[in-house]
Amino acid sequence: MTLISRIKDVLDPLKNPSKAELKKALLQLNITVNDLADLPEPSAGKPYNRKLLYKNSEVELLVMNWSQLECAPHDHGNSHGWIHVLSGISLNSVYEVKGTGLPTELFHEYHLQGNSFFAPKKAIHKMEASNHSDLVTLHLYSPPITGMIVYDLDKCAACVVSDDCGAWWPDEQYQKVKEIKIKKN
Repeated sequence: MTLISRIKDVLDPLKNPSKAELKKALLQLNITVNDLADLPEPSAGKPYNRKLLYKNSEVELLVMNWSQLECAPHDHGNSHGWIHVLSGISLNSVYEVKGTGLPTELFHEYHLQGNSFFAPKKAIHKMEASNHSDLVTLHLYSPPITGMIVYDLDKCAACVVSDDCGAWWPDEQYQKVKEIKIKKN
């Protein structure tokens, strides 16, 4: 069975999956780095390069190959999902926002190869490869991410980004779907 047919067999039946159903599906896929022969190299100047493995109206499955740069703090819009560490060590920082202010870091945690962690709707986090590891992560979200908010803490700015932009401040003006006014804390 090919990887794509395995993915379709597991993900096609999902309809508005719960947190538990998403995790079960992610673990059932049992994807390893060896399954991903044409893994994209990390992009120069970006925290990661991603490849969409599967998407329908209910879920999307992506693989990300990380550079040594951290991504910007961001949410996943109205999506929730699981992130699974295929290789390396992830440093995940979790934030909170009070009112219309800037996000402040609550805590950070390390996730080793084989670990999975949950990303709730509207939760803000950032990730990076830890200890110069070769970080590769698998992401399963429901529904597919749209309306992601990215924060630039240095500029005291935030914006909703287009679906083709990752978790970094947009390079192109068209990727800034909506700028958000932030109050300095």
